[in-house]
Amino acid sequence: MTQNSSDVRFDVLAVGNAIVDVLAPCEAAFLEQRGLVPGSMQLVDEDQSAQLYDGMAPGVEASGGSAGNTVAGVASYGARAAYIGKIAKDQLGEVFAHDIRAGGVHFDTPVLEGGAGTGRCLINVTHDGQRTMCTFLGAANQLTVADIDEALIGSSAIVYLEGYLFDPAPARAAFEAAAAAAHKAGRKVAITLSDSFVVHRWRAELLDFIKASADIVLANEAELAALFETEDFDAAADQLAAIVEIAAVTRGAHGSVIISGEQRVAVAAFAVDKVLDTTGAGDQYAAGFLVGLARGLSLEDAGKLGSLAASEVIAHWGPRPQVKLVELAAEHGLTL
Repeated sequence: MTQNSSDVRFDVLAVGNAIVDVLAPCEAAFLEQRGLVPGSMQLVDEDQSAQLYDGMAPGVEASGGSAGNTVAGVASYGARAAYIGKIAKDQLGEVFAHDIRAGGVHFDTPVLEGGAGTGRCLINVTHDGQRTMCTFLGAANQLTVADIDEALIGSSAIVYLEGYLFDPAPARAAFEAAAAAAHKAGRKVAITLSDSFVVHRWRAELLDFIKASADIVLANEAELAALFETEDFDAAADQLAAIVEIAAVTRGAHGSVIISGEQRVAVAAFAVDKVLDTTGAGDQYAAGFLVGLARGLSLEDAGKLGSLAASEVIAHWGPRPQVKLVELAAEHGLTL
């Protein structure tokens, strides 16, 4: 991944839904009673969000949003990170902005005034660590082309797009504008498929976008299967390799496979004593992997950084690292 690094201001810039997470433990029956599919992410309106919140166990509030979590991980690795996402002028918006900036991420997207409130994601976590998410997008859903800062995009080595933002048409237009600005500046465009339900909703459109605009794809097995409508992992991997430069596919406890042309690099997962909460696992894998690519590491070493970050985040509650990933990498002999 050769780029002109002399004018790179940020290693990774992410565009995503600015969301504040509310995490709480639950029993499987809680999900069943509310018709929620375990492990899924679904969109809810403000009233549904309020009703679910009222029924949840005491929770923990933490700034989240998939791409927001990723750039928090990027910064934790000591890399330079920036973020574009829409918040409202309200208390949750202030929480989000404070948290992401305190983590060392550049964030200056214009705030939405007079519209919907800041987005929030209600995450119910069962005893096995699986998370079921109900998201009220609110202001996050109002990201438009006007929020895409071409100069900021052009000064970032990798521009990372969150698949969840593929739902609203104005945000999809913002994706296209961001990708165009990145390629105009000779930068790389990465996209995460985010959720198999997103892929099912927009399969044809996602494939068109990936073929036209993406250099790097991040996905899990279920998302990859949904994208190419096959359970044959190798066949799907071959199809993905034919349309992008690099892809990383996570396989849970079985680690990940990195795909580039005919090359397949298997990377083992790091051992975890006890999985407490899988929220943010894919987001943090993306953080490590993208930092590795931005810093010119081998595909295997980039994958190891991804696996390390994922192992850290699933061992505690919340979607963002609780230790400095750059120090954790050094402990494991991984250099950036």
